[in-house]
Amino acid sequence: MSQPEITVLYFAAASTATGLTEQSVTLPASQYPLSSLSSFLASLHPDVGLDKILQSSQWSVNAEMVDNVEEVTLKGGEEVAIICPVSGG
Repeated sequence: MSQPEITVLYFAAASTATGLTEQSVTLPASQYPLSSLSSFLASLHPDVGLDKILQSSQWSVNAEMVDNVEEVTLKGGEEVAIICPVSGG
């Protein structure tokens, strides 16, 4: 059986850090907590400051904002967006 995949959408600072706007990511387990995704993505993109960006970002899964990452388990097929804080003027 193949490992589950998700699509990660990078916006703003996350896109700048990774050089990507979208990435297919194979999850390391068939039931993967969203709360663990930050460290996993940071390990895929080391030394670009993504870990710090993700600490202040919000998440959406399948176009729905996530209030509590501890309550969401990824199973594959989801579209996960990283919503970075924006400053405006």
